[in-house]
Amino acid sequence: MSKEKKEIVRDLGFGGLMHILPLRVHHQILKELANSFKLGENILKTGYGSFKVRPKIIGAALGINASGDLFPQKINYKDLSEDDKQIFRRFQGKILKNLTDEMMAIGVDNEQDRLMFKRIFILYIQMAFLLPTTINKISPVHLAPIFKMDTITEWNWGAHVLNFIIKGITDYNLQKKKAIDGCLFALMIVYFHLSKNKDKKRAKRPPEPWIANWTKEQLVERMRGEMEEHMVSEQKYLGSEIGTEELDEFLRENNEKYTAQGEKEADLRSTEGHYVSSETIPDINLGSDDPSSQGHTDQSSVNKPAESMVYFRLSLVVKSASEPAEENMMVVRKETQSEALAM
Repeated sequence: MSKEKKEIVRDLGFGGLMHILPLRVHHQILKELANSFKLGENILKTGYGSFKVRPKIIGAALGINASGDLFPQKINYKDLSEDDKQIFRRFQGKILKNLTDEMMAIGVDNEQDRLMFKRIFILYIQMAFLLPTTINKISPVHLAPIFKMDTITEWNWGAHVLNFIIKGITDYNLQKKKAIDGCLFALMIVYFHLSKNKDKKRAKRPPEPWIANWTKEQLVERMRGEMEEHMVSEQKYLGSEIGTEELDEFLRENNEKYTAQGEKEADLRSTEGHYVSSETIPDINLGSDDPSSQGHTDQSSVNKPAESMVYFRLSLVVKSASEPAEENMMVVRKETQSEALAM
């Protein structure tokens, strides 16, 4: 992605997402977060205490606006102007690969193209990260913001993301769905930040966005601690103890199991002619604006329980020329893949 496009992304109010690092998140952590989220109260009940999750909390975690009006949940096509109807038809039914290709290919030399790039990016960032679903196709909730481009930075993105998380967890709990829609990564950052800093005075708490205060090493260490605690609790419940070596062995076997399962699913997709909550999308290097330099990868459901590991790799971070270009990526996918969905 070119420097000019990155500046547009910042102007849209998504500069905070540039702090999100390449990261593997074990699905068990995301599942535990969903199970710990108390619907109706919007409270995360954890061993460190209970944390009320409000739109401003999501905004602080990701560095997005969390004040102002709420986006409509859907668009009434009949109420749109003729120009807006044309825009609606242009994006209706698009998948993530379509948006990714267009986002890279479009120029931003004139105002008309800049506006179109903004619309494409808004749809892309919702589908890929902020409001991910198991169905890789634009939904009405994704479309609503692109008809508010004149005031896009003034709308309540924190509430937009939180409401979708609540809906995803509700469907997961009440409808017994196997996958969880919504940005559970945001809940993880909220949990990590608040539990770490709950006893600190306001003046000594880290600044926003909260994600910027965590290095990759710190996140990995914290996630490992959460997994170890979960395993110890589970083993004690079963009446046995578990050591570090046993934990490592369990995680290794778990990963191998899901790797094999992922390969089996890939074979089924290729022979049956359809995808299981997956779509092939290009690997986009933020350091380059040359479409010919881009590769391809496999995009899977963000929070799909079948995967052992979930990749969150959203990096709009500007790397130096000496660093590998492949680090400039945003990815949400399963562990079995060697490539990445990038931005």
